[in-house]
Amino acid sequence: MTTATLPPGPSAPRFVQGAYTLLVSRRGMRRMRERYGDAFTVNLPIFGHAVVISAPDEIRQLFMTGDDVASNLGRNLGRVLGPGSLFALSGEEHRKQRKLLIPPFHGRRLTAYERIVEEEAEREMARWPQDREFPTLPSTMRITLNIILRAVFGAEGAEFGELRDLLPRMVTLGSRIAVVPLPTVAWGKWTPWGRFWSMRREYDAIVERLITQAEGDPGLDERNDILATMVQSRYDDGSRMSHSEIADELLTLLSAGHETTATTLAWAIERLRRHPAVLKELADEVDAGGGELREAAILEVQRTRPVVDFVGRQVRADSLTLGRWTVPKGHAVLVSISLIHDDPAVFPDAGVFDPSRFLGTKPDLYKWIPFGGGTRRCLGAAFATMEMSVVLRTLLRDFELLPTDEPDERWHSRGIAYAPGRGGRALVRRRTVQAPHAVASAATGAGS
Repeated sequence: MTTATLPPGPSAPRFVQGAYTLLVSRRGMRRMRERYGDAFTVNLPIFGHAVVISAPDEIRQLFMTGDDVASNLGRNLGRVLGPGSLFALSGEEHRKQRKLLIPPFHGRRLTAYERIVEEEAEREMARWPQDREFPTLPSTMRITLNIILRAVFGAEGAEFGELRDLLPRMVTLGSRIAVVPLPTVAWGKWTPWGRFWSMRREYDAIVERLITQAEGDPGLDERNDILATMVQSRYDDGSRMSHSEIADELLTLLSAGHETTATTLAWAIERLRRHPAVLKELADEVDAGGGELREAAILEVQRTRPVVDFVGRQVRADSLTLGRWTVPKGHAVLVSISLIHDDPAVFPDAGVFDPSRFLGTKPDLYKWIPFGGGTRRCLGAAFATMEMSVVLRTLLRDFELLPTDEPDERWHSRGIAYAPGRGGRALVRRRTVQAPHAVASAATGAGS
């Protein structure tokens, strides 16, 4: 047996560490790094014994480790998204499912979704009040929900209204119960878990109707939506995805492609209003038809305000060696995204919001990790990046976003995601005159 070599960490009982993590998660992680270094061992209710790492070399090792040594965390969002979700799958099953889902998020199909993004942004922003501050998170939630519904299911239909009503409630509740232990007794309708599973049954019934409609659609080959791709896709042995697998994966895409992107957009507005020089440069760039600084700003928002704080793996082999540490079987290894993003040894002047650090360069995907990494990196990363770029372009093209000298909005936990505490408040005025490049961009959907 290999001798375990674990970093130091707190010795308090598991429930005390769990309560501390829930109450002061981000501050608690920083305090433990200050006390124990860039790696430490914790004992948490959901994950059990876990090693938290934040050194780039050790993160690289973890992300490059094969599934036979360290695979998917045993307790994750798959508990609420379903056994057919990518979050729940490991090893060969995960590889096969991921292979089927890659095509809709790249190349020609990704470009085809840009017009949907712009249309939904324009539709929602037309309702924005002028010269009166308001929280943008509810708006960005509606924008991203409508975008992902259209991208997933294609044209509008009766089921869309049902899903628009159901999914926000379902995602909000699911993200909260996903971070607490599941009960071992029967779930009544008066419990959060009972309410969630009732909503899940409603969701399954709606999606079953949509799958059946797609299977009978004579024009299925001409559709670009993700449901059409799933219905037509085949595994290497020629078999189809089951209806339950499709339902689980669609819920995964709807959830992951909705809340996290909407929250990042709200953080982007919060950050830009507090950095007027960057805001002006971005507006000038949109008028000139450019996008390089906007792409860099999105990267910097995700670095300074990552909406998810942890990604991780579970040790399946007898042990896993990560740099200085030997982690035994059964332990979780958690990568703290905020700790590496805030590390001045990794990002000089890490506390400064500075999009120029990403101009002319691509981020190192073992240091900048808001989408996770390795074989479990977020499948929709390119889609989300395009979506954020087009929404911000539309905002800056059509509105003047006014800066503020108010303090930074605090971090607010929504269960899985961290959102701006006041909802990413904005103060806007509609622009009456637009530059020619901005008008041309709006007409063609280009320049994102």
